[in-house]
Amino acid sequence: MPGPTATATAAPPEALALAERYRAGGGDPDVYGIQVEGGPEGVPRVVIRTRNADQGDAIFRRQNTSVTTHLMTKEGASFEKGYLIDVFGPDGLLIHRMDARP
Repeated sequence: MPGPTATATAAPPEALALAERYRAGGGDPDVYGIQVEGGPEGVPRVVIRTRNADQGDAIFRRQNTSVTTHLMTKEGASFEKGYLIDVFGPDGLLIHRMDARP
């Protein structure tokens, strides 16, 4: 599944709005887009767009936990089957991918 091509590539309005709600709740200020899409076998795919090119493991773990917690507690998302997560950086390149299925 392709991701954004650059920060200048506008995230869909729903992704911008979701990221705004996430940031308003104390989320990572670098996150400017969040999408939850259908994935394989009914497993949701979470797409995060960030302005922070530094996605070391500690940053990714913190961001992953923060975004998925927000999605479950504030947006009603269910990750019963796990989830897939892709993080795209400011240049539009994939900087992190994780399969969190049980």
